[in-house]
Amino acid sequence: MHATNSRGHSPAFLQPQNGNSHHSSGYVPGKVVPLRPPPPPKSQASAKFTSIRQEAQASFGFSSEEQQVERERRKQKRHKNTFICFAITSFSFFVALAVILGISSKYAPDENCPDQNPRLRNWDPGQDSAKQVVIKEGDMFRLTSDATVNSIVIQDGGLLVFGDDKDGSRNITLRTHYILIKDGGALHIGAEKCRYKSKATIALYGKSDEGESMPTFGKKFIGVEAGGTLELHGTQKASWTLLVRTLNSSGLTFGSYAFKKDFSRGLNVRVIDQDTAKILEIERFDTHEFQNESRRLQKFLRDQDPGRIVAIAVGDSAVKSLLQGTIQMIQDRLGSKLIQGLGYRQAWALVGVIDGGSTSCNESVRNYENHSSGGKALAQREFYTVDGQKFSVTAYSEWKEGISFSGFWVEAIDGVKLHLLDDVSSWEPGDQIVVASTDYSMYQAEEFTLLPCPECSRFQVKVKETPQFLHMGEIIDGVDMRAEVGILTQNIVIRGEMEDSCYAENQCQFFDYDTFGGHVMIKKNFTSVHLSHVELKHMGQQHLGRYPVHFHLCGDVDYKGGYRHATFVDGLSIHHSFSRCITVHGTNGLLIKDTVGFDTLGHCFFLEDGIEQRNTLFHNLGLLTKPGTLLPTDRNNSMCITMREKVFGNYIPVPATDCMAVSTFWIAHPNNNLINNAAAGSQDAGIWYLFHKEPTGESSGLQLLAKPELTPLGIFYNNRVHSSFKAGLFIDKGVKTTNASAADPREYLCLDNSARFRPHQDGDPEKPRVAALIDRLIAFKNNDNGAWVRGGDIVVQNSAFADNGIGLTFASDGSFPSDEGSSQEVSESLFVGESRNYGFQGGQNKYVGTGGIDLKPRTLPRNRTFPIRGFQIYDGPIHLTRCTFQKYVPTLDRYTSAIGFLMKNSWQITPRNNISFVKFGPHVSLNVFFGKPGPWFEDCELDGDKNSIFHDIDGSVTGYKDAYVGRMDNYLIRHPSCINVTKWNAVVCSGSYAQVYVQTWSTPNLTMTITRDEYPDYPMVLRGINQKAAFSQYQPVIMLEKGYTIHWNGPAPKIAFLYLINFNKNDWIRVGLCYPSNTSFQVTFGFLQRHNGSLSKMEEYEPVHSLEELQKKQSERKFYFDSSTGLLFLYLKAKSHRDGHSYCSSQGCERVKIQAATDSKDISNCMAKAYPRYYRKPSALKSMPSMLKGLCQGCGTRQVVFTSDPHISYLPVQFRSPSQAEIQRGDASVISINGTDFPLRSVGVLLLIVDACSVPFRLTEKKIFSFTDVSRMEEYLKTSIPPRSVVLLSTRGQIKQFNISDSLVPLGLAKPANLYNKGSTIFLGFSGNFKPSWTKLYTSPARQGLGLLEQFIPLQLDEYGCHRADTIRRRDLELLKQTSKAH
Repeated sequence: MHATNSRGHSPAFLQPQNGNSHHSSGYVPGKVVPLRPPPPPKSQASAKFTSIRQEAQASFGFSSEEQQVERERRKQKRHKNTFICFAITSFSFFVALAVILGISSKYAPDENCPDQNPRLRNWDPGQDSAKQVVIKEGDMFRLTSDATVNSIVIQDGGLLVFGDDKDGSRNITLRTHYILIKDGGALHIGAEKCRYKSKATIALYGKSDEGESMPTFGKKFIGVEAGGTLELHGTQKASWTLLVRTLNSSGLTFGSYAFKKDFSRGLNVRVIDQDTAKILEIERFDTHEFQNESRRLQKFLRDQDPGRIVAIAVGDSAVKSLLQGTIQMIQDRLGSKLIQGLGYRQAWALVGVIDGGSTSCNESVRNYENHSSGGKALAQREFYTVDGQKFSVTAYSEWKEGISFSGFWVEAIDGVKLHLLDDVSSWEPGDQIVVASTDYSMYQAEEFTLLPCPECSRFQVKVKETPQFLHMGEIIDGVDMRAEVGILTQNIVIRGEMEDSCYAENQCQFFDYDTFGGHVMIKKNFTSVHLSHVELKHMGQQHLGRYPVHFHLCGDVDYKGGYRHATFVDGLSIHHSFSRCITVHGTNGLLIKDTVGFDTLGHCFFLEDGIEQRNTLFHNLGLLTKPGTLLPTDRNNSMCITMREKVFGNYIPVPATDCMAVSTFWIAHPNNNLINNAAAGSQDAGIWYLFHKEPTGESSGLQLLAKPELTPLGIFYNNRVHSSFKAGLFIDKGVKTTNASAADPREYLCLDNSARFRPHQDGDPEKPRVAALIDRLIAFKNNDNGAWVRGGDIVVQNSAFADNGIGLTFASDGSFPSDEGSSQEVSESLFVGESRNYGFQGGQNKYVGTGGIDLKPRTLPRNRTFPIRGFQIYDGPIHLTRCTFQKYVPTLDRYTSAIGFLMKNSWQITPRNNISFVKFGPHVSLNVFFGKPGPWFEDCELDGDKNSIFHDIDGSVTGYKDAYVGRMDNYLIRHPSCINVTKWNAVVCSGSYAQVYVQTWSTPNLTMTITRDEYPDYPMVLRGINQKAAFSQYQPVIMLEKGYTIHWNGPAPKIAFLYLINFNKNDWIRVGLCYPSNTSFQVTFGFLQRHNGSLSKMEEYEPVHSLEELQKKQSERKFYFDSSTGLLFLYLKAKSHRDGHSYCSSQGCERVKIQAATDSKDISNCMAKAYPRYYRKPSALKSMPSMLKGLCQGCGTRQVVFTSDPHISYLPVQFRSPSQAEIQRGDASVISINGTDFPLRSVGVLLLIVDACSVPFRLTEKKIFSFTDVSRMEEYLKTSIPPRSVVLLSTRGQIKQFNISDSLVPLGLAKPANLYNKGSTIFLGFSGNFKPSWTKLYTSPARQGLGLLEQFIPLQLDEYGCHRADTIRRRDLELLKQTSKAH
């Protein structure tokens, strides 16, 4: 039990429990048993100085006597007129009182605040760049002003604390080449319980080619060695959140508008919607030359709805044919006072409001003299949208050097408001934030500066800059695509001072800017390190070991390592970094939390040597992760090819396989925890799990208890990945762990394809498998794969994939001859092909075309011909179950399918791939596609392409239960009753299927042809995999209980192995292999034990004299050689049971070895002799099932929405708003709530009221206002809506006098809207004291509808005023707590 002070509170820094109370003055206990003891006392005096009393002083607290004095002093102040007692019994009382009253702090002392330690002395080293400062035993300094020194070493109990003020008014900048903290030294800026309030900056200065380099640390650093303490704790700020309303390019829903033209004669007119700032009409009226143009303008203005904004600008001249009636119309409807006297070539501009009178009109006129108007006639007015965004409309007219100009602007002004998910009241004006891309290009991330915003709620901020790109703030088609918004500004700053451009040996061939920033390195046996709410800018160097934050070979840094207060970094803002974000190197048990890493070079959150375990990354954001030069995996194409110093000989690296793997989260060991993180844009991958065959780097030679590729996965929960090129999530590969040599010239630590993830209990391959669980992954707008997952067992569940080139690829390692018995599964997940997130061109988005169900322009993941797929099968076995597919619609340019296969696949695919309980939405045109020759598919003739297959267990894909689906031209799997699906290039068949793995030795470039006896005219030609290897491999899928013949395009192999793959006991086929007629054979059977390569239960095959005899003895080890045809016949029949996902039997892999002796060099193709002799009439051993009727019950995911805040319940709401033509066809207006439809079939208004505090939803009112009753709506909306209610409104038919605008303002609109003469109106509002971001108004022009609109409304929010009976369960926080306990 911890000791408490007299106030009953635990002190900020606790006394160690290990009995060692002998510490230096700056020592802050951080370990139960320090791994490195503090330095011994140098003298009797120093020993006394570090007594128990000094221990209390080091905790920045006061004794119980001092606290009693403080209470007494306060009591005396409250009773000024009472008698002052002089009967003080202790001299120490006076001393303590004097100390307290003498503290230079401006506010009452706090024992938790390091700068209020009474032992501190104010320190002002001044501005001396040559001064080398050593803070040692007895030195306890409080820095109170700016300073510049050469260097600072804090050691032997020395203490440096930054001074602070209660009002945060200090601004201290310390400039130094480096700070080294060691041997009991300590640096404090604030504390966890006493956050630093002022502005503190540590500026690390110096150039890479100047000055001495310190051992281990180099230059420009803060270094913590054994015994050192670094405690930096800034003011707490929300680290990052999500947009909850879309941030549009320019800040306006329909964008800004700018127009400039010369000699556009007459009156140029723009009509702007007063509610949205949308340009509605663009017209030019040549009222100088034609009176009919004047009449047309008069009619044009007469037809405008009241309230419309009109902007007019003269081009050249406009008055010669301008009729008086038109002038009067401009005066009457727009309030102009200058139009009446407008003269020849006068520059005139006006911005007014239809029927708004002269007070709504702003206009300007300038005379034409000497070919000039002497400036612009400029008219401008400011307005607000119904969403509350302020915008201006400007018109101008001008003559300049004999040329007439006119133009218009419509733009957001006075800042743009952002609506955010979380409370960001801790963010302040002047802070910098970053908003992530929500498109394919990570370069659409944007930085903004916050403006004062007194009208903003705690969930809103206003930014100074105008957005260049679109940033989604919505849940789209059930997938959370809301942009991340991160804070970059903190009040404690560590920054590198930079030169104006690249110099010296800093990779200037790749960077035109200085990359030699500062860095922070923490080494083993430190006493205490905790960093929270610190900004690190211009940190990191393009040199190994020099990173913004680097835990270097620290071992265990939590309770397991003896640290009572586990080490963490929390709330860091790392941006514009030159080498990574946080490097965890040989360090275990570190918590990295709420940290933003933006605009960095190389892997951002980086686990280095493949030994780092038990680290937890919780709620971190990384974005704009760019290539760097340090490791091959950091490099892009040009860096990879150029940097060849560490390869062997003349080897030229292959970028796609050696490099190009830069990732926001680089996880080099699976036993780490990722919870609530966001990888929001990387050059290659968002999150990459890789598997080191052995420890690398400085950890080389260490012996691990288990190989990483065998170790179970740590927690993976609720992470999001988007806007990366190669993959959002990548689980595959390793790095090369040997130096470059003649045998393997590739560079050390380049990407390597040898590692496979095979998690087993305790990392022991002899123990049961432990499935790796990927729970709640959201992957969208990744150019290639949303997720690429190789290995097994692996389970992906509760996940969503949208707008990826390929949603999810399973590359299982459970296929022969790889990992025995592994599998992969995806369940309860959603796949969306092309969503309503249409993207925004720019920011290095390369591809734009049409697509989606509405064929609208949109950005594309690759080029316009790339075949988009939702779920991609590579080899298998995989299980896809309880998943939903939406919006996979092919175009004329590309095939888009829900399920597809790896293109150009030379490997195999197992018939044990199975699919069940899947659901295809109404806008899925291709459930499955097997590819066709053409772009991307090429000739579609590789072995894996031909053998593509899966098992439709319940018929939810094809409508045929227990059917297999293969490529339409594969006659090895067909029978006469199979169903062709031409659109899919597929055939659907019943039957039982397995594989034969054929291996031939010393036969390079040998092609194998396999023919089923029933279809000799349709043989399958297999090229084999890796044809240049010592042995060739073929693995066709075959229908069981059928006969086949095998032929070659060259001499028959002298050694061939046939393995029975995925055969159950007693499954069989007959094969005939082609050999020259004079061949003799030795045929043997055995069980191959794959783990050690041994053979057991070997048996010799014996010849028989006829095929009939062989058929009678098919269960025996017999073969028959028909020398007349050259066919060696034998039966492949499984003798043992097969378990689970294993492709071999429980006794081992059943294998037949054929050794052939012949002198013939002839091509062994026996097709002409074999058929029709061995032809058999095609037949079905298993009848085709009847086609299922009705919808699949229970199919698809049960979840409707997949968000990054799964603890919040979202209510799906859809509106279907028909046009006038659709209404005439009888279409209803429909509001759908959580799948329940509420139609409106007559002209009028449908109003639904939903309780915002009930889950599941509770409809409290449904009202229909007919066309004649609409006038009663306004009163109802004002008086009858209960508080804490969601208001849903939809119209049907045209209602000209829809006068409810004022009543919608209390329900969420920023101002009354123009609802006059609309085709359709849809409104989402809220009744209560809170204005949610999801309140919206949609309107369409007369006779037009709004189509389908979708909104996901959060329920039971505290902001609504909901009263909860129970607390919200936060699975993420439970898991975080679980990780800390596990440590």
